[in-house]
Order: sequence, then structure tokens, then C-alpha cells
Amino acid sequence: MTIPTHSAAQPLDPDIATGIRGLPRIIFVTGTDTGVGKTRTTAALASALSGYRDGTVAVYKPAQTGVAPDEPGDIDEVRRLSGVDRVSEGVRLLHPMAPPAAARREGAVLPGLDDHVRRIRAEAETASHVLVEGAGGLLVELDGEGHTLADLAACFPDDSATIVVVRSGLGTLNHTLLTLEALRTRKLPVAGLVIGCWPSDPEPVETDNLKFFYGLNTPFLGAVPAGASSLVKADLLDQEPTVDEHNVNVTLSTTARIRVGGYQTVM
Repeated sequence: MTIPTHSAAQPLDPDIATGIRGLPRIIFVTGTDTGVGKTRTTAALASALSGYRDGTVAVYKPAQTGVAPDEPGDIDEVRRLSGVDRVSEGVRLLHPMAPPAAARREGAVLPGLDDHVRRIRAEAETASHVLVEGAGGLLVELDGEGHTLADLAACFPDDSATIVVVRSGLGTLNHTLLTLEALRTRKLPVAGLVIGCWPSDPEPVETDNLKFFYGLNTPFLGAVPAGASSLVKADLLDQEPTVDEHNVNVTLSTTARIRVGGYQTVM
């Protein structure tokens, strides 16, 4: 099954549409760490959601750090991979560090929590879904007042949930459980887990970690294969899934596959 990889609305496979139907209007995408694959995951979700009932998807990143003004950032990568053009940032900062530290180094003023809330609400007025990609992990501060992505998610209690992007290797279990505990302590709904970069030849610890994720009460949504962001759109559409990995009931291939609401989609 495939989904559109450009912004023009096209019919979506019925199985995929059934899975997407259960996702909330506003989806926060966080990770257990920086560089875990949040942007690839956001792109896959944006592509899937834009193909459901002529869906209009908006992607918002409250803070982008480590990118110069004339360089492509995470939202540009989301646009390239998904074809969704409605992407925006709250602020862009040059230094690759947490937003408050990066802002101090260049004398920039960070948007406050209310600013981000207004941006997301404005997008939600006309978009069928809004994806909000965080910076680093869940509790990285976004402004000078100590507010985090968790605080931002708490401002939308009625129709939102968080997807947690995780690593596949050693150390991921503790990081994943700590992130889930932080979300549940704050009574923030969790839509599920995604492995942001799954190797073509996984180590034993990685396949064991995958089995662990399947055993959690939190839904395991799928995995994005390593190198997916380097594929051209023809590759993303044409390649087929391979075999189950060690009988753990997940199909992995060189295409970007994410299980949405129990159904697998191809980015």
C-alpha cells in the first residue's frame, strides 16, 4: 500500500485511512533525544495524513537550532519528503544547542508559550491535522520561562496526543520509559512509539529492544529504516516490504514505513 508523496490530494488506501481516522487533530512529535528521527517521522505522518479525505496538514516547529538563515532546516526536510508545503517555524537559531542557550549567544528573543499556542490554534482552524515537532527531547526548554514541549502539549487537552520517537540500540529502554513516565505524570495522552532509524542489519540488542517495545502498553507504531531520507520519491513508492524481523510482526524495508493506528503506511 502507498500514500501520496506530494501535496496534491489523492485517494488513500482504505486500510491506511482506517488507521489514520483515530489520530487526534493535533499531534506532538517528540523524541527521547536529539537526532533520533523526529523529522523523518513527522514527514511520514504528514504524507499519510495529507492523503486522508483530501486532508490539509500543517507542520509547525516551535524552535529550530543549529541552522543558518539560508540553510535548509527540519521543516524543509519535512516538505521535501512529504510534499506538504504548509510548514513553519517559531524561531530559527544558529547555534546547535537548546533554544534558550542558543538565543542568548546571538541576542535573540524567543517566542513565549502563548505565542506557540496561538500559532498552533491558528493552523488548526483551517488544517485537518497539525503536527508539532519538538526540539531535542520532551523536557528541553523552548523559551526563557522554562516551558517545554510537554507544557505546550498540556495547552491542548481536548484533541491532541504525543508520538515518541526512540532509538533502536543500547540505552533506549531507559530513555523511552523515562519519557513515557514524564508524559503520563503530566496526564498527556500518548499516541505511540516510533523507532526513528532502524538498521538494515540489526544487532541482537536491537531486535530484543523491538520485542520489548511491542510488549509495552503504549502502541508501537512502526520504524523508519536507516537511509530513508536519502531515497528519491520513486524509490519510496516502488519498493516492497521484506520479511518479518525475527517473528516480531513488523515489516521493515528500505522504504519509510510507519504503522498508523495499527495500519502500515509507506512514506
